[in-house]
Parts: sequence; structure tokens; C-alpha cells
Amino acid sequence: MLLISCPHCGPRAETEFHCGGEAHIERPEQPDNLSDAEWAEFVFLRNNPKGLLLERWHHSQGCRRWFNAARDTVTYEILAIYPMGSQPPALDPRRYV
Repeated sequence: MLLISCPHCGPRAETEFHCGGEAHIERPEQPDNLSDAEWAEFVFLRNNPKGLLLERWHHSQGCRRWFNAARDTVTYEILAIYPMGSQPPALDPRRYV
């Protein structure tokens, strides 16, 4: 089982959390002006790298707050946790491939 350290509650079992997908995705400023293909790309297409990925996580069975995590998709190791709205920590993505 993966142990995730909630920045508000401390270490908890992964079963208390839900992954909210890739972090730092900006919503289009004028979504009504997008074509169907552009909207589909925004809604459905995400990075799925082998290695470092920045994700949003929700502590759904605890404090119910959101936070960001930098995770290695190969080893599932969580490399850093940081608040929503802040910049990710400096990590070398080549190290995690």
C-alpha cells in the first residue's frame, strides 16, 4: 500500500485519497470559442509520461482538501507534495525515467 503524506493531516493510507489527474492544467479563457476538437483535447488529452508526473490529489476520507504531488509513475514514489496554486518544486525529470 502507498503511504501518502497529506500536508494537513500527515501520513495516511492511499485508500483515503483520490487522484484528480494531471496538475497545472489551465481552463481555456473562452471555452465557447473552442471547436469540438479543441474542447475534446482540453477535456480528454493528458500527459501520461513514464517518470515524473505532477498530479492533483484529494484527501477525500480525511480533511477533504486538495494538494499537488510530484510522483514517479514507474515506481509510484511520491517525490514532493506542495500546495494548490503554487509552483512545483525543482525536480530533474531525467532522474525519474
